Amino acid sequence: MGMTMTQKILAAHCKMDVVEAGQLIEADLDLVLGNDVTAPVAIKEMKKMKVDGVFDKDKIAIVLDHFTPNKDIKSAELCKCAKEFSIENDITNFFETGEVGIEHALLPEKGLVAAGDVVIGADSHTCTYGALGAFSTGVGSTDMAAGMATGKAWFKVPSALRFILTGKPAKWVSGKDIILHIIGMIGVDGALYKSMEFTGDGISYLTMDDRFAMTNMAIEAGAKNGIFPVDKLAEEYMKEHNAGEYKIYEADCDATYDETYEIHLDELKPTVAFPHLPENTKTIDQVGDIKIDQVVIGSCTNGRMEDLRIAAKIMEGRHVAKHVRTIVIPATQKIYLQAIEEGLVSIFIKAGAAVSTPTCGPCLGGHMGILAKGEKAVATTNRNFVGRMGDPESEIYLASPAVAAASAITGKISCPCELED
Repeated sequence: MGMTMTQKILAAHCKMDVVEAGQLIEADLDLVLGNDVTAPVAIKEMKKMKVDGVFDKDKIAIVLDHFTPNKDIKSAELCKCAKEFSIENDITNFFETGEVGIEHALLPEKGLVAAGDVVIGADSHTCTYGALGAFSTGVGSTDMAAGMATGKAWFKVPSALRFILTGKPAKWVSGKDIILHIIGMIGVDGALYKSMEFTGDGISYLTMDDRFAMTNMAIEAGAKNGIFPVDKLAEEYMKEHNAGEYKIYEADCDATYDETYEIHLDELKPTVAFPHLPENTKTIDQVGDIKIDQVVIGSCTNGRMEDLRIAAKIMEGRHVAKHVRTIVIPATQKIYLQAIEEGLVSIFIKAGAAVSTPTCGPCLGGHMGILAKGEKAVATTNRNFVGRMGDPESEIYLASPAVAAASAITGKISCPCELED
C-alpha cells in the first residue's frame, strides 16, 4: 500500500518502512519551537520532569513574538522566563526584540526548517513549514516540554486530503485567496486531523509566499498539517536561506486519500472571510458595502516581502481613508529593513499608515491594534473568531494584502481593481 508525502516523512522519522493512517508512532524531531506565550508553560513542565537539560540546543527555537515588544509587566515576566531558560541551556536559536520576527516567517528565513524535517511547535500555525515539504504541526506546551527534553514526539499518523491545483490565478488572486476559498468549501473542520496535500500544475504559478500563506492556514480547516511537493522554487528558497541538508519525499502513485478536490485557480476571485469563522467566505463581488475602521497588514500569514510590495503598489500615491487606522507589520527584521531600502515604508507612511516592529500583536488581540465595540477591521491575519482582535462585538474580515490595502484607501472592503486606471 502506498503512502502520502506526510506518511513517508513520518515513517522515516520513526525508522519504519511503512506507516498507516491511524497508527501511533514515536518520531524523532528536527526542531522544537516555542514563543513567549507557550514556552514558559513548557519550561515549567520540563522542570517537573527533572531532566538534565535539553536534547539538543541547536534544535530548539524560542521566539518572543506574541506580546512583544513587551506590552505590560506580565508579558515582560513571560519573556524573562524564556530568556533565562535559553541562557541556562545555551539555546542557539533564541530571538527577542531587535532580532525577532514573527516565528513562522522567521524560522524559514533563518534556514531552520527544510524539506523532509519533522517540526513541532507550541503554536497552532507551525503547520506553515509544509510549504517547504516538511511535516510541521502545532502541539500543546506539555508536548513541547517533552520534545525539548527527549527530541521525540508521539503522533497518530494522519490520513490525507489531496488538492489538485490547476490553471493560473488571475491578477490580485493570491495564496491567501486560494486557501480562503478551500476553507470556505470544506469548512473549518473539513480536514480535521488530516494532512492537506497540495499538488497539480497550478503550483508552478504560486510563489513561496503564496505557499507559506496556504500551509499556514491549514489549521483553519482543522488539518494536522499542510504540505507542498518540493519543486525547483522550494529548493532555491532553501539554498538561498542556507537551510542545510534536506530530503525530498514524494507521495506514492497509489497513495490513499480520503477525498480529492480539484481547484481551478483561473476561476477564483479575491475572497474575504466574514465574521466569525474563516469558512464564512464570499468573493469580492459578493461583499457589498461594508465600511471599516481598521486595516492590519502583517501576521505569520501575510507579513512577508511580497505581501508588503503588493500593498505598497496599491497605496503608492494615495492616502488611506479618513478615520481608517492602517497598521503595517513586517514579519521579520530582515523584511522590515528590505522594505525600508526598497522605499516601501516611505510609501506606507506617506499614505497615512503606521509601520510597526515585527510582532503578532493585533492578530490575537494582544496589543497594537485592539478593536473597540462595534468596530470592523480588514486583516491579513488567519482568524476572525469572536473577540479575536478585541471587543466581542467587534468584527474581523480576513483578506489578502491586496484587498486589505485597497480597503484602507477606500474606507470599505474593496477589490484592488476598483483603484486601477
